[in-house]
Amino acid sequence: MYCVLWTYAAPPDLTEERIREQFDAVAGNYVDVPGLVRKYFGFTEDAREVIGIYLWTSKDAADRFYSPDWIAGVTERWGAAPRKSEWIVPVVAESVDGRVVSG
Repeated sequence: MYCVLWTYAAPPDLTEERIREQFDAVAGNYVDVPGLVRKYFGFTEDAREVIGIYLWTSKDAADRFYSPDWIAGVTERWGAAPRKSEWIVPVVAESVDGRVVSG
């Protein structure tokens, strides 16, 4: 498996309420994305940064998804270009389901 973290500096006028509204508005776009296992939507406690965490079946699946159009869209939506961190995920402990998944 493969994980990607995108971090955005939120515009100063973007409130927690508006961040939540934006998340709700786009969350459905991430259902049934090929290779996407899970996506987390988050923000820092002071709402100054917005975070997207994506767990993928592979790096190839992630790379296919993050097109120039996708980057342009999220940059426009949040008003800032995102910063990307990525890593390989060999094992996930699913506490709620009581299982360990190896990828």
